[in-house]
Amino acid sequence: MAQIKIYGIREKLAPIREQLSEVIHTCVMEALMFPPDKRAHRFFLMDKENMLYPEGRTDAYTIIEISMIEGRSIKAKKMLIRLLFDKIRDEVKIAHQDIEISIQESPACNWGFRGMHGDEVKLNYKINV
Repeated sequence: MAQIKIYGIREKLAPIREQLSEVIHTCVMEALMFPPDKRAHRFFLMDKENMLYPEGRTDAYTIIEISMIEGRSIKAKKMLIRLLFDKIRDEVKIAHQDIEISIQESPACNWGFRGMHGDEVKLNYKINV
């Protein structure tokens, strides 16, 4: 299970949100072996005055936060981050310097979905990749 939040300035993020979602999901499927039907993306379209960012960034500055059940290898997480950087740059045209990615993991017992605790749900994909 993973939930992905994408933050950016409204005028920049809104026109590319569908394309960006496709690219992100492609990366998640490749690096974490997610099935095609497991997409949970939330877009936070910020007014420019509410999206403060470090010097050297542009209005394309985008933050991607990934919350997921723990268990993925360091190799898989690093692969995901690298894929995101490169595919977003190549396909969505956001420079590496304007992308920030963080991954937060928690035990399956801290998740709840489909009316059950995360450690009791039978998933149709592997966590330990």
